[in-house]
Amino acid sequence: GTGHDAAMICRRRWDSREERQKLVQSLLDPVEFKASYPDSEVPFEEVKLILGLAWQRGRWDGSDGGPGGYGEVLSIMADARRYEDEDEMISALNFIEDVSKRFATISRNAEELKRMKCIATEIQGRHHHAGKEEVFMDRREVAGMVLDAMGFVDNGL
Repeated sequence: GTGHDAAMICRRRWDSREERQKLVQSLLDPVEFKASYPDSEVPFEEVKLILGLAWQRGRWDGSDGGPGGYGEVLSIMADARRYEDEDEMISALNFIEDVSKRFATISRNAEELKRMKCIATEIQGRHHHAGKEEVFMDRREVAGMVLDAMGFVDNGL
């Protein structure tokens, strides 16, 4: 079906280590990346598909964090509603919350974990004052941190 085709296209598109590296960099530093390459930002819908495929793959090698890890986020994502709210801001905040909560299952060091907690705590604390752009940038950054910690650059999809 369509989902299978999308997955195949996605796997092909992110086949090269160089492209995966560039994607992770663009997510980890979204402001800098957007300034340098204004027209090459990967749509977040595609980032979610990449994460979904990485989490699926991670089930087999444990890079999804195992029980209590990202398999749970994958199930929530498959259900669609929590990250597909009419209010994109709510979807983004839900995504950041769910993804950051499970980061301890895959983080490689205390510094990385602290950074993730910081992003999540800050955005939860001031999301009423945060602009859409800021929340969306944070969402990209947490996605990048997850892909990075999972070994996406080396392992692919």
